[in-house]
Amino acid sequence: MLMARRVQGCLYTETAMARLWRRRCCARLPLAATLALALACGGCSLPSNFDSLFGSAGTSETTGSITPPPGSKEAAELPPERDLIYTRAAVSEVLTRGGKNASLPWENPQSGARGTVTPIASAYTQDGAVCHDFLASYVSGSSEAWMQGEACRQAHDKWEVRSLKPWKRS
Repeated sequence: MLMARRVQGCLYTETAMARLWRRRCCARLPLAATLALALACGGCSLPSNFDSLFGSAGTSETTGSITPPPGSKEAAELPPERDLIYTRAAVSEVLTRGGKNASLPWENPQSGARGTVTPIASAYTQDGAVCHDFLASYVSGSSEAWMQGEACRQAHDKWEVRSLKPWKRS
């Protein structure tokens, strides 16, 4: 049953169910609006430095486990050549062995530098040679870096590293 009513100069029609629903919802609207406004504004009033609330302002913790991400400016340079010789030998060895998900550690006993070499993706043919991409890690003292490279199979099934550069995230 529709009823015509005049509300603030406007004529409209609604059912009895619509009137009940409107009364329920409209009664809660001011409460909901107030709550939403309080939540929206309340978050902005909190200080960005919570340490000052707990009395530890001025203290700073530094951990040695955080290193610059691979591909950052700090990791942009390649390791010394004396360590890369061992990295290249590990690349040749792991690619010669083959196998899925192969990874091989390497270490330079003179410098103490170490890392791992892991082939990535599948082998492909380039300029008539079978090639493979790889990632290599490098750890020396507290510094750490990642390198990406390409090695191709040469005569007598020897793998030769054609390119080696700092790893860049894509």
